[in-house]
Amino acid sequence: MVFISKFCAVAALLAAASPYHVVLPSHIRPLPEGSDNPRVKPGFAIRGMKGWAWSPEQYLEEIPVMAKYRMNFLMNCYSSLWDLGENGRWVSDRKMNFWYRPLAGARKRAFEKVVRSAREHGLQFCFSINPNLHSDRPFDYNSPADFERLWSYYDWQQSLGVRWFNLSLDDIGERIDADGQARLLNRLLARLRQKDPGAQLVFCPTWYAGTGEAATETAHRLGRGDTPGRRYTRILAERLHPDIYLFWTGAEVGPLAITAQDVLKYRALAGHRIIIWDNYPVNDQHPALHLGPLTGRDPGLPEVVAGYIGNPMGFQNEANRLPMLTIADYLWNPAAYNPERSIGQAILHLGDTAGQREALRELVELYPGRLHDGSLATNWNSLRERYGQLTRSGSRTEAERLAAGASRTARNLRHAFPGKFQATLAVLDADIRAMGAEP
Repeated sequence: MVFISKFCAVAALLAAASPYHVVLPSHIRPLPEGSDNPRVKPGFAIRGMKGWAWSPEQYLEEIPVMAKYRMNFLMNCYSSLWDLGENGRWVSDRKMNFWYRPLAGARKRAFEKVVRSAREHGLQFCFSINPNLHSDRPFDYNSPADFERLWSYYDWQQSLGVRWFNLSLDDIGERIDADGQARLLNRLLARLRQKDPGAQLVFCPTWYAGTGEAATETAHRLGRGDTPGRRYTRILAERLHPDIYLFWTGAEVGPLAITAQDVLKYRALAGHRIIIWDNYPVNDQHPALHLGPLTGRDPGLPEVVAGYIGNPMGFQNEANRLPMLTIADYLWNPAAYNPERSIGQAILHLGDTAGQREALRELVELYPGRLHDGSLATNWNSLRERYGQLTRSGSRTEAERLAAGASRTARNLRHAFPGKFQATLAVLDADIRAMGAEP
């Protein structure tokens, strides 16, 4: 693992020193590719995105875009239900998750509007909650009262007609009890199906990455031998209801590649159907943009998984549409997917004028993101890394040219999209100032 991490870091630095180029197509084509052909059936049955601490307004902005480009599944981020404060920012050292309290009336009505909009646009809405992360009262698997408090959220969503549900217990540091978790999930599924026999439940386990083979230095990958991760996953395989799906992020938490072979290895250990939760283009609210096309995803994945959801950037949902459209393209027709073609078409679809398309092209070239720079880190900032590499190598003229180009892109973006892309421009402006230039 140490060798792999060092290799990825070196690869990322080398990639950051090389400019990323987007060639805009000469004419616009249907997106997803093949969606105009009735003989082309969607590759993945579940084709979706989740939010990332998104506000209800962000969900409402993205639902029509998702529907237009043939996505059919939207899951809320469980942290969207938290008390994040006025700026909507996730603060790692603060308790923000008060799952045991009902949502306030205004917030409840706002999320009900999200559910209705998803239904009106033909999206399957999946309700998600995590009662143990960043909570001052983590869920007690043996408490009937805690179950009823948690159930009140699912009961509310089921009363709105929601049929897909998620319970996540990822990234927690306490109460990692596979048996207790399995009992909770089984009871939850049984209660959901009392009212709706067709209700579906997806679980994001505490160990949600890895294949069960390779040794690891991170808490989230499964290890070789009889490690806590393998023991945990074997218990789930034995005790979790067979109808419950598992979310899985790949051989890494944020992998550069996801292969069918890795899915089969993990599925052999976990014993349940898998839905990929792809940690791209997520930035975890860091000042980083991952705008390049989805790449490194096996065209054979639809044969071995039940579905796929992408994990988006936090504040920059407008810019997130660039990679999201390439994800939609891959999910519809993975065998024909071409990343370079896809990002070019995404820009043509999202820009109405030549000026808008040029501004988006420049933006993607500044921030191709971690998949294209070879990094596993969600906080990877392509522009700053490339600038730093140029200055460290003595290419001061090239570094100044890069900073000037970034300033031009900021001006072009503001001119082409007045009043829009504000969260994206906040990142770009900060990077330009850090390079010693003026936005």
